[in-house]
Amino acid sequence: MTMKRFGVDLAKSVFQVHGVDDDGVLIRKRLSRQKLSEFFANQPPSLIGMEACSGAHYWARQLRDLGHDVRLIAPQFVKPYLFGNKTDGNDAAAICEAVGRPSMRFVAIKTPEQTSILMLHRVRERLIGQRTALINQVRGYLAEFGVTIRKGAAWVRRELPSLIDDQDNGIPFLARETLRDLYRELCDLDRRVADHDKKLKAVFDATPDCKRIAAVDGVGVLTATAFIATLGDPKAFKNGRQVAAWLGLTPREHSSGNRQSRMGITKRGDRYLRKLLVHGARSALRVTPKRDDPKSRWIERLRGRTHENVASVALAAKNARTLWALLAYDTEYDPAPVG
Repeated sequence: MTMKRFGVDLAKSVFQVHGVDDDGVLIRKRLSRQKLSEFFANQPPSLIGMEACSGAHYWARQLRDLGHDVRLIAPQFVKPYLFGNKTDGNDAAAICEAVGRPSMRFVAIKTPEQTSILMLHRVRERLIGQRTALINQVRGYLAEFGVTIRKGAAWVRRELPSLIDDQDNGIPFLARETLRDLYRELCDLDRRVADHDKKLKAVFDATPDCKRIAAVDGVGVLTATAFIATLGDPKAFKNGRQVAAWLGLTPREHSSGNRQSRMGITKRGDRYLRKLLVHGARSALRVTPKRDDPKSRWIERLRGRTHENVASVALAAKNARTLWALLAYDTEYDPAPVG
C-alpha cells in the first residue's frame, strides 16, 4: 500500500504514527525512538507532518534525508483538527489531517547552525533576566537597611563595592558578606553575557547576510543574527508582509460584512525577534527628525498623528519586510538619499 501522508506525534521515547491515503486510515503505530527512523526508511516518499516542538527540527532533518517531504506545524494550527479527547493517537491523527490542508502554514526547518545561533540568543536572554533579578534583589536588601541607589544597573555596579566596604552605613556584618557574594555573582553574570556577545559578534562577522541586512536602520548584531537564524529559508514566504504577519507585527482584525475593525498587533510568532525589531525601531526613531528621506518623512508623519509606540511597531514591521526582501532577492540595502 502506498502512503499519502503521515502524522507523527513526537515524544521523548515513544512516538505515535498515523498514516492515511485516499481510502482512509491505513496505519496506526506506536514506535520507540530507535524504530522510528527504521519505519520511515522502509516507506515510499510521503508527506509527513509534525508539531513544531522540542526535537521536531532534528526529526524533520532525519526524515527529510530519507526522501520524505516533512512539514512542521505550529501546535495552535493542529488543535482545531483534534477529535475526541487528547491522546497520542488522536494527536497524530489531527497532525495528519492538518498537514494535508492546502492553506496550512508551516514552520521552516532549521539547520543545526541556525539552532546553535538561537541557543546563544536564548542563553544570553536568560542570563540577562537573572542579572536583572539579581540587581532588583540587591536593591531590595539595601532598602531594608535604609540604603538606596540611583536608578540604573550601572549605579549598582559602581556604588555597591563602596557600600559593602563602608563600616558606618548600618549594614550588619552578615548582610555585608551576603552582599559581597551577590556582587561577585553580578560580576560573573556580566562576564558571561559579554562572552555571549563576543560569540554573536563572531557569527555576525562570519555571515555576509548578517552584514548586508545590518545596513538597515535599527538592525544590529543581535537583530541580524536572530533574524537570519529564525527566518530559515526566505523563499518559504511569498512576500514581506507574510513575514511581518508571522512575527505578529500586523494588526489583529475583527471584521464582518462591510464593517472592518482593526485592533492592536497580533503578537503571534517569535516574541524575542519581535522585541528586537521593535527596540531597534525605537532607536531608529531618534534620528528620523534630523533626516529628510522618504522613509523618515513617512515615520514623522505617522508620529504626528498617532502614539510613538505605534510608530515604532510600524517601523519594525517595515524593517521586517525590508530584511526579507534583502535576503529573498539577494540584494544590497539602498537607502533613499538624504535631502
